[in-house]
Amino acid sequence: MLKAKRLKSMFVLYSACAVMATGFTSQAASEQPEVTTITETKGENTNTHTAVQAISQNIVASAQEMTDASQQVIADNIAKKEEEERLAREKAEQEAIDIEPKTEIEYDDFAKMQFQVGEIISCEAVPKSKKLLCSQVKIGSTTKQIVSGIRAHYTPEEMVGKKVMVLVNLKPAKLAGVLSEGMLLCAEDAEGNLALVTPEKPMPAGAEIC
Repeated sequence: MLKAKRLKSMFVLYSACAVMATGFTSQAASEQPEVTTITETKGENTNTHTAVQAISQNIVASAQEMTDASQQVIADNIAKKEEEERLAREKAEQEAIDIEPKTEIEYDDFAKMQFQVGEIISCEAVPKSKKLLCSQVKIGSTTKQIVSGIRAHYTPEEMVGKKVMVLVNLKPAKLAGVLSEGMLLCAEDAEGNLALVTPEKPMPAGAEIC
């Protein structure tokens, strides 16, 4: 009888363990999809992050390429301009122009003329003329208005800020109805191109040219 009771108790215990084991198995099975879902979500996030990182890297690389290209274009333009200026200087050095000589003058005649460095502080086109520019030229502590026939060679914007050589004591005269109180000195080549004569080194406005 005692043996039968022990067998019955063992059977009950075995049944309980089996039920518990079945419950754990069912729970594990029910939780498996969640684990899969979490894993899949993490995988998707990782893929998205990788894609964004790749796009960012491409954008940075493209921006760097554009910057490098822009810098190269600027460098090429500077080099081209410097080469053009060098060739122009060489051409000017190689060329020579002979002009018809004028009557000789005495030193006293030359000494009557007053030449000074002037700084152009403003400039505008003369409305009634296609050839004239009207410049306000600072000479020492004074400012003179000078009209010049250089509109075909310089724009008003190009004139402003230039240091030029000025014949200061030329008798005032009106050109196209605008008063001119001096003359800007220019050089002219065989083709008629004009270039303002400027000091080789920095000079203050008003410095005497002698």
